[in-house]
Amino acid sequence: MKIGKNAITVLEKRYLKKDENGKNIETVEQMFRRVADAIAAADAAYDDKADVKKLSDRFYELMTNLEFLPNSPTLMNAGKELGQLSACFVLPVGDSMEEIFEAIKQAALIHKSGGGTGFSFSRLRASGATVRSTGGVASGPVSFMRVFNMATEAVKQGGTRRGANMGILRVDHPDILDFIDCKKNNADITNFNISVGITEAFMQAVQNGDAYELVDPKSKQAVGELEAREVFHKIVESAWRNGEPGIIFLDRLNRDNVVPSQGEIESTNPCGEQPLLPYESCNLGSINLVTMLAKDKNGWRIDYKKLERTVEDAVHFLDNVIDVNKYPLEEIDFTTKQTRKIGLGVMGWSDMLAYLGMSYNSEEAVALAGEVMKFITETGRRASARLAKVRGAFPLFGESIFAAGEPLRNATITTIAPTGTLSIIAGCSSGVEPVFAYVFIRNVMDGTEMIEVNPVLRETLEARGLYSDELMKKIAAEGTLQHIDEIPDDIKRVFVCSHDVSPLYHVKMQAAFQKHTDNAVSKTVNFAHGATMEDVEEVYMLAYELDCKGVTIYRDGSRAEQVLNIGSVKKEGETEAPPAMRTDIRPRPRPEVTCGLTERMKIGCGNLYVTVNYDEHGICEVFTSTGKAGGCPSQSEATARLVSIALRSGVSIDEILDQLRGIRCPSTIRHAGMKCTSCPDAIARVIKKTADMIENQKLGLPAAEPARTEAPASGAAALNAKFCPECGSALEHEGGCVSCRSCGYSKCN
Repeated sequence: MKIGKNAITVLEKRYLKKDENGKNIETVEQMFRRVADAIAAADAAYDDKADVKKLSDRFYELMTNLEFLPNSPTLMNAGKELGQLSACFVLPVGDSMEEIFEAIKQAALIHKSGGGTGFSFSRLRASGATVRSTGGVASGPVSFMRVFNMATEAVKQGGTRRGANMGILRVDHPDILDFIDCKKNNADITNFNISVGITEAFMQAVQNGDAYELVDPKSKQAVGELEAREVFHKIVESAWRNGEPGIIFLDRLNRDNVVPSQGEIESTNPCGEQPLLPYESCNLGSINLVTMLAKDKNGWRIDYKKLERTVEDAVHFLDNVIDVNKYPLEEIDFTTKQTRKIGLGVMGWSDMLAYLGMSYNSEEAVALAGEVMKFITETGRRASARLAKVRGAFPLFGESIFAAGEPLRNATITTIAPTGTLSIIAGCSSGVEPVFAYVFIRNVMDGTEMIEVNPVLRETLEARGLYSDELMKKIAAEGTLQHIDEIPDDIKRVFVCSHDVSPLYHVKMQAAFQKHTDNAVSKTVNFAHGATMEDVEEVYMLAYELDCKGVTIYRDGSRAEQVLNIGSVKKEGETEAPPAMRTDIRPRPRPEVTCGLTERMKIGCGNLYVTVNYDEHGICEVFTSTGKAGGCPSQSEATARLVSIALRSGVSIDEILDQLRGIRCPSTIRHAGMKCTSCPDAIARVIKKTADMIENQKLGLPAAEPARTEAPASGAAALNAKFCPECGSALEHEGGCVSCRSCGYSKCN
């Protein structure tokens, strides 16, 4: 096997079978054999004379040679009791309390099995709409997203990791403005990626400077309108601020919907590369393009014969996965097998370009991307047709857009997924992303420095007699080769990292792959910290013009969970690694002199007087007292005391407000026109008013309601923000996901 030391570490930690004490009870070789045997066994269902042993050997060879790897759940669970092999699923969310909580229950079961979920909340009625059955009003999609988020958090407590979610809302939903801002606070709705579902009508309105209609999801009637450019600018501003929301071009997803008779595609998996109908699943795998190269007297070239054979075997492998998979819900089992969608993708693209002497940010590389992906998709479709002759077409073939042509075993063949952990195992660059950094330096416990160098760069520099540890340290500190005098220009031209590539070339590369990909392409367009909102807008418009199906951006330093800080060096086991629990947090002393605001708030059982005090550091304490009518003085006083301690301990005001706002007391229900829903809600309102007043004073603004500001991360969040929550190493944003190159952690895995 060609598996490297770092890959073995990741496999031992995450993939190998363990006993009840967490001790590994299989080797890496045994893991691959377990997976190969389990997947090959599906052939026996179609041919009782099938040479399952021979097929298992071929699958084993594919994986151990690192030519092809299935998605992580398959490596983890194939041949084991759980047997859940799919990465992600899409669930429907209907507009009734029963349907909403049924979706939450189903999502919990999926997360328990190790899968991620995608939802469209576009069918939910707008906030404030009438609920006829109760005479009340609807709370809207964003409110229920928080319920889904809390459920996801709860499931994590019984497992090893939170499930990942995608939340999508149509741009013509009446609550779209609230949705765009729902993750303005990075601490809110933390278990979701969010994307706005963009329509062609909306984009045309943006281009023409027109208004567009908001549509009631229940009646399908227009209930208002917004200026398209203003909404588009709001999406851009939010993405520039912290990377969300992304955008999904819904009409394009449905343009390529293989079985339109089954309804519209409304959502994708959490990383956005797999559009799915409700109850469909992702069954993904990736070819390592580096292993598809051959060398002759003229240098490196693509071995298309080997690539063809690998694609054929990979399609066979993934189709078998659908049969041996133990799905978490019966509905998913049935629906997945109706279309038998697979998603074959690639990894190592950037490394392949380096071997070929091509710069990622070149028209030559963009053209090659289209050529390679066209070959993979066409070859995969022929392989699927051959399987169909033996096994039959997918059951809904007769209702599909392919019905008039040759039968196919699989409704879709190709998908470009993020391959954060898989690329670590394969020892190559991730997906179709440029390399984030070519050199990393880590210090181990005894103080020894470990230099990790991209293998292609190492080979190139060693062949030229340029390699040295000192030079590698210099590259690591700079984060790029472009400003290193010792590096020749021809090497600099080829070895460009993510931030050396202009955002426009990020999009061009995505579009080149998308043109020949059945599903979608997971890709992150990385911006430098100094990028403007105009830069982001240009990328969004280019993605639309080049027929991408969606786009995700990330501006360096814009989010608390900062991407990899290339020049930093961390000692393993030291303070950069996240502590299991902080026990040393103490509130700062109460100041001798404070300023404050007292407001009388009407509650269900009388009046509540809320006093919020602040000093030069910000809000520091809260007091409450009740009027003669009574109330719950002990409860409100306790709330105020805990809030005061939290404020002086550095907890974000936004986090406190999110916990207090909206709590309902039965006494408020009996009164019309109440400004607050409970004593905690009243406290939150006065804190917010005071915080806004302080901010306006700083900015010299009038007392009008200001834009919501974000408090800096504090406590454990501040310590852990840039680093992997499992090993403490730095994180990368790429492929629409967040991953750690050291231990294999992935937000979406």
